[in-house]
Amino acid sequence: MQGNEKVIPLHELPFGQPAVVMALQVPGPIRRRLLDLGLVPGTRVKAVLRSPSGDPVAFSVRGTVIALRDSEGRSILVRPLA
Repeated sequence: MQGNEKVIPLHELPFGQPAVVMALQVPGPIRRRLLDLGLVPGTRVKAVLRSPSGDPVAFSVRGTVIALRDSEGRSILVRPLA
């Protein structure tokens, strides 16, 4: 990764902005669940829907839509795409 690439937690990704998963910073069963959902490094993601309360947020991942809580999004590092 180059020094000019900005990496942010997924929960900070602006709505509609595509990004690439860089890392998962969570251990154990939650990590396994996120990997099973397709959130592996190199995968493109984009926030597509937000619940009325703002949490959870639905993300487009590998041709499907998954909902993640803010707490889960904090543990997923992404690089926004231009």
